[in-house]
Amino acid sequence: MALSDLLYPDNPKRHREVISLHQELLHCMLVNFHATNELIIVLNTHLGCSIAPIMMKEDGTIKKNCDIIIQAMSEIQQEVCKIDKEMKEKLEPMLYQKLCDIKQPELEKIEIARRVVSVILGEATAVAGMVAVKLIGSNIIIVAVNKLVALLAQIGASVLGSIGIGILGLGIDMILHAILGAVEKDQLLAAIKSYEEHLAEFKTASEKYQCAITEVTTLLKFKTK
Repeated sequence: MALSDLLYPDNPKRHREVISLHQELLHCMLVNFHATNELIIVLNTHLGCSIAPIMMKEDGTIKKNCDIIIQAMSEIQQEVCKIDKEMKEKLEPMLYQKLCDIKQPELEKIEIARRVVSVILGEATAVAGMVAVKLIGSNIIIVAVNKLVALLAQIGASVLGSIGIGILGLGIDMILHAILGAVEKDQLLAAIKSYEEHLAEFKTASEKYQCAITEVTTLLKFKTK
């Protein structure tokens, strides 16, 4: 047993807690990478976008990987805003209002969106109209993206930001060194608190983001069968 463990008997428990929280954070980030790529494929395939897919950098820090997701989400937001602007310009005010009204029948909104997307892209399927309605008419994904971007920025700027992510295959001692090397060892409790505070909101926002994307992709799979 290390001298520090004798002096601070709760440290081994705290070490295990830090490792568990770190692994939980990395898993949550990885799922968000996959979800974002799913959304990118949908936009590129059906709305003529050309957003590059993203990949988690195992040799990067938490901040670096947060920045990668944020950049991709920023491109997604720009593309959606661009499509929304074109729809607003090409539709009569009453039709655009219908498109954004959650009380309007879904099929009617999809047909309105499809006609405009056809003008923008030259041609478009009902699937393209459905994607446009989900992105603009219901706004479910953009709201989720905005929340997640804010949380990722907070995590990247926190004490966790400088911690590397590629540690899951290492032994416990090396994992602790990798994590605690980024913060003062006497700040172990602060690190745990930071993980817990950020994870609570991050997990909830991530789940909503993933559910929003799943809602779109599930409808697409059903529609194209």
